[in-house]
Amino acid sequence: SGLQEQAGTLIMSIFKSHIAQIGAYTPPLEGRDPHDHLLLDFNERTLPVCPSVKQALIDFIQDDRLQCYPSYGNIASKIARYCNVDAAQVMITNGSDQGIDLIIRSACSEGEEAIIPGPSFAMYQQVAKVENLKIIEPSYSVDQGFPKQAVLDAISDKTRLIVMANPNNPTGTGVAREDILEIAAAAPKAAILVDECYFEYTQETVADIVEQYPNLLITRTFSKTWGLPSVRLGYVISNSGNIRALLNVRGPYDVNQLAVVAIDAALSNPGYTELYVKEVMEVSKPMFEDFLNRKGIDYWPSVANFIWTFPNNPDEIEKHLRAHHILVRPKADESDRVGLRINLGNKAQTESLIQTLSQIV
Repeated sequence: SGLQEQAGTLIMSIFKSHIAQIGAYTPPLEGRDPHDHLLLDFNERTLPVCPSVKQALIDFIQDDRLQCYPSYGNIASKIARYCNVDAAQVMITNGSDQGIDLIIRSACSEGEEAIIPGPSFAMYQQVAKVENLKIIEPSYSVDQGFPKQAVLDAISDKTRLIVMANPNNPTGTGVAREDILEIAAAAPKAAILVDECYFEYTQETVADIVEQYPNLLITRTFSKTWGLPSVRLGYVISNSGNIRALLNVRGPYDVNQLAVVAIDAALSNPGYTELYVKEVMEVSKPMFEDFLNRKGIDYWPSVANFIWTFPNNPDEIEKHLRAHHILVRPKADESDRVGLRINLGNKAQTESLIQTLSQIV
């Protein structure tokens, strides 16, 4: 046992000393079954992908090409056309999480400062902590939304990263284009990471001006709106020089070939995504907001496909929904007040959600 203890100490010592103290990001994924539950807990698309995407994956597998290394072809160009940017301004990644990781690792060194307004997506802080950055966390608020002035006030000569999720998760808060550009201009030596992973729901972007602002880096994904989180494909939009530099860090085979096959098929038939977005944002979301208003339930104003709600009895409501095969995501705010972040699906799913909630609210 003494030798085992020494070996354990030796194993720990080969890593950076702060790594063991970070803690893993472990989202509650166990027991989620789309055939048994209405999944409103991870901001996912609530309907299956279109048949042409499934068929493209089946065709690829049956073509006996799984034994070959990935070859990405012109997928970056197709994504660029979808985004109305140049192909040289796009890099595909293994989900947007890899884009976040590559940007932070490439831009920041230990001891430098990262401004990450919170509460927000856990991966920003996770990667910043791995790089041992000093994290400054201005707070979102229900009344003021994005804390622009607090971010500007926090900028120093040590600032190397500023994160702006547009919209933010879990609050659903948007960031005005002029605020993003003001902050980018105020911190020219910092990487300005604008996470647009819910872009399809808001249509708000700064992708058109990445050449004018060389410190702007945008991350997006096919996980949320497009309904393909299992195959893991995201992308970074930035000026061509930044993309060339990031390609020096990304591995040549980091993106799964099946992901490229699926996204290629999805981009060839965007209508199924566009119709879903329209129903969620123009039918389901107003319907659910009306329900919350009528019941007097507090919630954060949201420009996304999810709403962070604060009923008086969140634990009881979450258990009631779970018992009726509806999953939502409990999340506590800065004051440890527990809320329920609820993703919206199509009209029928939202009607089912409201009917189930009405039994207990």
